Amino acid sequence: MVRRFHTCATCRHFRAIKGESGMNYMCSRLGFATKPGYTFDCWDPKEQVKKLMEKRLKEAEEKGEEG
Repeated sequence: MVRRFHTCATCRHFRAIKGESGMNYMCSRLGFATKPGYTFDCWDPKEQVKKLMEKRLKEAEEKGEEG
């Protein structure tokens, strides 16, 4: 289940900054540029993502599926 959500874009440290040349994506924890689809071991999901993961896990358990 976690693999579906484990990307920089869902991490609480992810920052999207609009600049003159377009969007720039940064990790405020690591301090360098990243991309929304990248993954790192330091991933800490946003609260809304945690809630969605819990909801999807509960739905899967009710259907008898495995995440």
